[in-house]
Amino acid sequence: MEKITTGKIRNLKSEIRKISMLTAYDYSIARILDETAVDIILVGDSLGNVILGHENTRSVTIEEMSHHTRAVARGAPRALVVTDMPFGSMRDAVLSANRLVESGAAAVKVEGAEIEGIRAIRGAGMEVMGHLGCLPQSASVYKVVRSDKLIDEAKQLEAAGVFAIVLELVDSEVAKQITAAITIPTIGIGSGPHCDGQVLVTYDMLGLYPDAPKHAKKYVDLAVEIKRAVGSFIKEL
Repeated sequence: MEKITTGKIRNLKSEIRKISMLTAYDYSIARILDETAVDIILVGDSLGNVILGHENTRSVTIEEMSHHTRAVARGAPRALVVTDMPFGSMRDAVLSANRLVESGAAAVKVEGAEIEGIRAIRGAGMEVMGHLGCLPQSASVYKVVRSDKLIDEAKQLEAAGVFAIVLELVDSEVAKQITAAITIPTIGIGSGPHCDGQVLVTYDMLGLYPDAPKHAKKYVDLAVEIKRAVGSFIKEL
């Protein structure tokens, strides 16, 4: 299959099909996803929750993001690999982004309207994905965001040079307006059907994480299958 680039993702804005984006944190899952038609593999700081067992994403370090990015990049030669900029890393935006790109990310994802930092990263020649709405690195409660201010922030992010924007828990009508107001793709999670694509945490989708949010659709319950397989193994001892 053709290698996915940020330019290709931009161009999908004008195509009929939706952009697909899933998370991966290791080589094995990344390799499986890369052998499908998924467009983007996100090394999300959600690894703090689903891999490391933290209560939130704020404990994740740049070292951990770099470590997991290297593993995912080895397993995903086709899909576009994007890595989250972890909490606090925008204090030295260019250095942090460069570390993740050197680890194998094709682009970094930045939460919030961090316009100056994003411009600095873009000025250093690196690609950036935006993220608006509910921001896990700062939100104390996950709830739908209905502010029209998001439309202006999306336009600012586009002007700063991001190639796409994740809209998390944005009111469906506001997400629709944002999607129509900018020329780059929007990728929704819990933000209704009007975005140009959708993203899910793979562990939520597969039923591997017990505390998945309500807006995350479970397509299969692999936790049950794993327990069944382990039970069979024990019986055969």
